[in-house]
Amino acid sequence: MEVTSAADVASLLARTGYLCDDELATVTYLTLAMQRPLLLEGEPGTGKTALAEALAEVTGATLVRLQCYEGIDASQALYDWDVTRQVLHLRALEAARGEGQRVDVADAERSLFDERFLLERPVLRALRTTPSVLLVDEVDRADDEFEAFLLEVLSTYAVTIPELGTVTARVPPLVVLTSNRTREVHDALKRRCLYHWLEHPSLARETEIVCTRLPHAPLRLAEQVAAASARLRDLGLLKPPGVAESMDWARCLLELGARELDAEAAAATLGAVLKYREDAQRVRDDLDRLLAG
Repeated sequence: MEVTSAADVASLLARTGYLCDDELATVTYLTLAMQRPLLLEGEPGTGKTALAEALAEVTGATLVRLQCYEGIDASQALYDWDVTRQVLHLRALEAARGEGQRVDVADAERSLFDERFLLERPVLRALRTTPSVLLVDEVDRADDEFEAFLLEVLSTYAVTIPELGTVTARVPPLVVLTSNRTREVHDALKRRCLYHWLEHPSLARETEIVCTRLPHAPLRLAEQVAAASARLRDLGLLKPPGVAESMDWARCLLELGARELDAEAAAATLGAVLKYREDAQRVRDDLDRLLAG
């Protein structure tokens, strides 16, 4: 795949159904050209994770996802040993020894940490897979120590397994980190990455996204869903809808045979776009004004 400009990136992503603006296309092109990690921040539902998935599709790379969460540590991201199989192997060696076979202790110890007992976690898998896209999702949920670990890996694209040696990526993976900004990501990690804040799409672009992903949807319905979702985001809801919820909403309306978004259809399908009872109740009480804009 030859990519020589941001326009090439936008065109390739569009083939997967991912529509991006010029700024996002440019920073994505620079990520590919400079082999730098890309840190995407923004509200949930703005398409951060979907960009990594689209990049894996257009580059033909394997997508390796590391979902971050509170308390995650390096071993859960890097590798572990299959203790159950190691114990079974040790028992087999003991049985062989009991039958009179000669078992060298040093060889037996080394065999416990053979490649076959290694459990690859996402970071190690991405380093050993060529080509790959490593998606570090919701890095803001992890703690400072885990960020320091990521910074070290992204600086060298290599990790050391004491029992096996150093693993270095033949071709560095394309790395995309996402953050919903529940806390600030440290400056050291940000300096290692190219950075982009991902906004919710404009009304016209969101309409285009819905039409692209749901080609059978009437243009009028796509416009109404996009406009209603945009208004919902301005209401200060507990969980404002993202683009994914807009598409789910449009799909539900199409399943019900709706050709446009009216109050009756909206009330019947609010569960596709709003995920909290308080939000749904607040919107349901004033649906006519919401739909009228």
